Amino acid sequence: MLQISVAELAALVGGEPSGNAALVLHRLGPLATADVATVSFLSNPRYRAQLDASAAGCVLVQADLREAVLSRPAAVLCADPYLAFARLTQWWAQRSRPAAVPGVHASAVIEPGAVVHASAAIGPLAYVGAGARVGEGAMVGAQAHVGADTVLGMGTRLMPRATLLDGCRIGARGLVHGGAVIGADGFGFAPSAGTWVKIEQLGAVVIGDDVEIGANTCIDRGALEDTVIEDGVKLDNLVQIGHNVRVGAHSAFAGCVGVAGSAKIGRYCTAGGGAIILGHLELVDHVHVTAATVITRSILKPGQYSGLFPFDDNASWEKNAATLRQLHSLRERLRALEKKT
Repeated sequence: MLQISVAELAALVGGEPSGNAALVLHRLGPLATADVATVSFLSNPRYRAQLDASAAGCVLVQADLREAVLSRPAAVLCADPYLAFARLTQWWAQRSRPAAVPGVHASAVIEPGAVVHASAAIGPLAYVGAGARVGEGAMVGAQAHVGADTVLGMGTRLMPRATLLDGCRIGARGLVHGGAVIGADGFGFAPSAGTWVKIEQLGAVVIGDDVEIGANTCIDRGALEDTVIEDGVKLDNLVQIGHNVRVGAHSAFAGCVGVAGSAKIGRYCTAGGGAIILGHLELVDHVHVTAATVITRSILKPGQYSGLFPFDDNASWEKNAATLRQLHSLRERLRALEKKT
């Protein structure tokens, strides 16, 4: 059974132990369902009541809650409990999940000319195309597809049934979840006498280091130049990235976000679930798009943006939304005034 003491936990996350530093913890969990063997966290003061009611043996909290945890079995005081808990989950996963076994499964297909590092793991029924390069410690899961002339960087993992198509490249320490398709054709057709003539997509997809791509997400190859996903980008499940899009470093998109072709997204941008960014637009660094918002024009000023038709800076949109809620009562008051006149 995996376990960690409060003292070891404090050292791991760079925090200060409080209470019984020798207490041994066996699981991670939320405050509501925790027991004395559980380590949990409180990152938002609004949930202070949950802390008071929780049976958790150890809680990661901010230093200003020192007095609030004195009566608890144990706690770890740290600058950012949420970040500390994230570090703990990584430590826990590394020790609790079975590691991929280096080598090529007997049922996998490795085409001539492919180069697979001796420390890489190629799973059952996986395919590695001619000229592909699979890096040190990389993993190709069961039934995953690595196309011809692709590059899979050091430590990058393609989970079962993920697809990296011909000529595409992904850097080091990446994670591509099942069902994701990297390098399918972009949506390009020329109209001709009531029919559609396909425009062949001749570019590829280039992905940087430390990128995570969610299940069933699609990143289309470029039409002539490459689609580019820079370092540290995080894409949730069911995200669509169109051809020739560029997503800047450390941006993050939640589920069902769609980015149409040739859009240019800056660094450190975010998009909430279901947001849409139309094609050929530019978003500068540090633009944050709230859920379900449709971006119909370029955004050249950092900030938070919300709304459907039209979107606006968040503060203006909230004022307009509040006014919209009063339209019915305003209409009735106007009708009453008109009757009097």
